[in-house]
Amino acid sequence: MMTMVFAVEEINSNSNLLPGVKLGYWIIDSCDHVHNSLRALFSLVSQSKAVMKNITEERMEMSTQSETLPSCLADSPVSAVIGLASSSPTRAVAHTLGPLHLPLVSYFATCTCLTDKHMYPSFLRTVPSDLFQVRGLVQLVTFLGWFWVGTIGTTDDYSHYGIQEFSNQFRQRGGCLAFHLTIPKSPTAAEIEEMADRLQSSTSQVVVVFAAEGQLLDLLSEGTLGFSFPGVRIPGLKEFLLNIRPSPGPGMEFVNMFWEELFGCRLEFKGASADENYKVGGEKPVCTGLEDLRYSDSSYTDVSQVRISYNVYKAVYAIAHALHTLLNCDSAGQNKGMCEKHKPFTSGQLLHHLKKVNFTNQFEEKMYFDSNGEPVPLYDIINWQKDSKGQIRFVKVGSYDGSAPLKQQLQMEKNTIVWTKGQSQVPVSQCTAPCPPGSRQARRPGEPHCCFDCLPCAEGEISNQTGSTECTKCPEYHWSDKDKVKCVAGIEEFLSFYDTMGIILVTLTLLGVVLTTIITTVFHRFRYTPIVKANNSEISFLLLLSLKLCFLCSLVFIGQPSVWTCQVRQAAFGLSFVLCLSCLLVKTIVVLLAFRANVPGSRALKLFGPSQQRTLILCTTAPQVCLCTGWLLGAPPFPFRNPNYQASTGKIVMECKETWPPGFYLVLSYIGLLAFLCLLLAFLGRKLPDTFNEAKLITFSMLIFWAVWISFIPAYVSSPGKFTVAVEVFAILASSFGLLLCIFVPKCYIILMWPERNIKKGMTGKYLR
Repeated sequence: MMTMVFAVEEINSNSNLLPGVKLGYWIIDSCDHVHNSLRALFSLVSQSKAVMKNITEERMEMSTQSETLPSCLADSPVSAVIGLASSSPTRAVAHTLGPLHLPLVSYFATCTCLTDKHMYPSFLRTVPSDLFQVRGLVQLVTFLGWFWVGTIGTTDDYSHYGIQEFSNQFRQRGGCLAFHLTIPKSPTAAEIEEMADRLQSSTSQVVVVFAAEGQLLDLLSEGTLGFSFPGVRIPGLKEFLLNIRPSPGPGMEFVNMFWEELFGCRLEFKGASADENYKVGGEKPVCTGLEDLRYSDSSYTDVSQVRISYNVYKAVYAIAHALHTLLNCDSAGQNKGMCEKHKPFTSGQLLHHLKKVNFTNQFEEKMYFDSNGEPVPLYDIINWQKDSKGQIRFVKVGSYDGSAPLKQQLQMEKNTIVWTKGQSQVPVSQCTAPCPPGSRQARRPGEPHCCFDCLPCAEGEISNQTGSTECTKCPEYHWSDKDKVKCVAGIEEFLSFYDTMGIILVTLTLLGVVLTTIITTVFHRFRYTPIVKANNSEISFLLLLSLKLCFLCSLVFIGQPSVWTCQVRQAAFGLSFVLCLSCLLVKTIVVLLAFRANVPGSRALKLFGPSQQRTLILCTTAPQVCLCTGWLLGAPPFPFRNPNYQASTGKIVMECKETWPPGFYLVLSYIGLLAFLCLLLAFLGRKLPDTFNEAKLITFSMLIFWAVWISFIPAYVSSPGKFTVAVEVFAILASSFGLLLCIFVPKCYIILMWPERNIKKGMTGKYLR
């Protein structure tokens, strides 16, 4: 109030602003109450009308003596209203003054609801709206890492709208409200205890409060952070305040009450009535009125950084500048250098010029109102700190400029903040600590999203940041490490020539090839002996060649798969074994027919000569050739990196992808068909003479062949990774060794160890030991 008086007197003594015009004021107490505010407003309006009537009558009587007219402005003695402090009374007054277009400039009513120009067309303010304060609060809270906070408010509009807007913006930034408490106007002891219990039981360590200081003094003692208006030191204000003295005159009631409260005395004025004297009690001394304010310790004399009072100061100057423009004080007319103080104007015209005010004050602050009648949103961030004497002092720890770019609005100095119990570490307020890398946050049903459980990422997924809500799937052919924090390239696995298993299989393959070559050499060396000639030596050599191919085809399965090896391996396997089984089938038939040739009148062996044997081999091999050719041309296998085993082994299996899986099973089925025919025919000839029974050897070799491949199928299907290929190679080698050893080793044994049995009689069973 006294700052407003000071500003008016400062303007009146300033010859550059409103020259020739003296500003006056009328102070009425609203008691921070809606009803009292409206009553004061009606009192102000009625007083204005009465004064206006007196001025009009005086002008009519003394129209020729203009120099004796009162020095009031031409229209109404009340051109504008400065106030009020609280939002709820301000809304009531602004709503009433709106239709009258009488400017109302508030210095402390911050409710966002007052931004509505349809409801409050004549309302302006020198204090930023709560909209900016809320934005700043949200940025401040999230900047300090607080996403789990409670809110406390009162029952007025400032608190209601402020908390509502804060909650909306805070949720948009990912925050959660732990609780909300409303302080009643007159709380009972039970209500206070219930609120205290709620605060103590909450996991939130931070509370956002929208209330006046007096309602939350206990909370402020904890290290509080808050938004305040920029403070300045107004030159001359302190001297003005120190020169104030009590007086029985009108308008001094506030000063007199303050004086008695500050000095603990009672005022008695000579010649004043009992009502005019402020008697507090006989026990208090009488004030002299000369007490020195310089030696008092109160916020009244502490004007080093005025904040709310500075908003009042700016409001007075804004109105003065609007009047300056309205009264053409800068014009070079008849009254050069003087305002046209008798120029008639309406409150609406003053409001129009007030909205367009734009000047820079003595503190280098640009003063103007935006389209909503609000100033530039500037705030200081204040920390309540205790000094060495235990007294609360306000320390600026940051600033907020709502007009700056988004990332430059909030400026903070964390190291200057003192937190609860003198700590320098920023408190942590969270429902659940952010999940560490390698896990993700899973919301708890029915609870805010700030409350969650931490679940480890699944295999093949990672999260490399703290607080991840989702795990990221690794790229193809990559896998998560053991901590699930980074993707690593999968280790390619295939049956290599350098693996132990690969070396063993290659060794067995070479052994088979060498053994086959040795047997071929023996048979070629003794090709004219009866035991070699007995079953058509040409078919025996062809069978040995096919067995050598069977051994060699297993090498195509070992090593890293490529386009050509994938296409060749199954075809080579299918054709070599079909050729082998075709030769065995012909040998079995020849054996059976050879022993039937002893039957009188039998011409079967003559009808199944060498040419017919070659034709049968060709005919039984041709279907497999056609099947393999069609398979490779229509749907050839191709190299494929199989990631299915990464979950268990972390390795990528290099294998040949079968585009048409039935192709492999058809090839295998045809081999099985020929093997079955060989086994059946050999089984029919099992009772031939024991001296040399070729059919019995073929039967035994086919039994081994069937045992190998029947066990191969389930082992092939169930084997993981490179073991699938190893099982197939083992089956090829086992069946090839079975055929080679069962059919040719007994003959080589006779050729080399019992040459005397290698005669024609030995072949027909007529040879006896």
